[in-house]
Amino acid sequence: MRYFMHLAYRGAKFHGWQSQPNAVSVQSTIEDALAKIMREPIKIVGAGRTDAGVNAHSMIAHFDVSSPIANVDAMVRGLNSLVGRDIAIYSIKPVHDEAHARFDAVLRTYHYYAHSAKSPFCYDLSWQAPATLDYDKMNEAAKILLEVDDFTSFAKLHADNKTNICKVTYAKWKPLGDGRWVFVITADRFLRNMVRAVVGTLVEVGRGKITIDDFRRIIDEKDRCSAGTSMPGQALFLWEVKYPYYQS
Repeated sequence: MRYFMHLAYRGAKFHGWQSQPNAVSVQSTIEDALAKIMREPIKIVGAGRTDAGVNAHSMIAHFDVSSPIANVDAMVRGLNSLVGRDIAIYSIKPVHDEAHARFDAVLRTYHYYAHSAKSPFCYDLSWQAPATLDYDKMNEAAKILLEVDDFTSFAKLHADNKTNICKVTYAKWKPLGDGRWVFVITADRFLRNMVRAVVGTLVEVGRGKITIDDFRRIIDEKDRCSAGTSMPGQALFLWEVKYPYYQS
């Protein structure tokens, strides 16, 4: 029987979502907790593979068990007692046997946070931005993301992507007050490192180092070396994942 798990995590202590040898990941931490409760190895599949340090406000994962879970609320409580304070399991719900957390997702939204004034409360979950950043120009450049579909220029080099085609449906910097901003971007799928590379290149526009036309040219060149540097991961959040048949 298959279940969807709705969870969140703070990424600082993890080497990303995906299990890997000799490193602590979100996936392996949850799998270890599931195995203790279910008394059998349990593999989970996430909606995405966030990199080291990246956070998730809302992540969906699926897993299979040999028999129905008698009390899902008790399982949620049990998992939360085992996974530590940096992971929160919100709910576990049964889904149809072919449901897939990664391949069935139709929209994903990421948030990237920035703040211009020094703050002892923002630094570990936000990027300290120059006070002179031109957010209007960055938003003009961000509109171009909705007009293109090949994001090779923002893809991690030597990644195992079968295609670099994505459909971005929303991309905008929004003010939060007190010198704080969030970049919100929604697409059907994202490439590894894509959001941080997009933000890094938009910041180059905001700093006046490249023009809006340069931003378009960088996309057209389909060359990661042409784009800006990848932004720090601690300010990035997987914010929402949407499915045609499931609500978290």
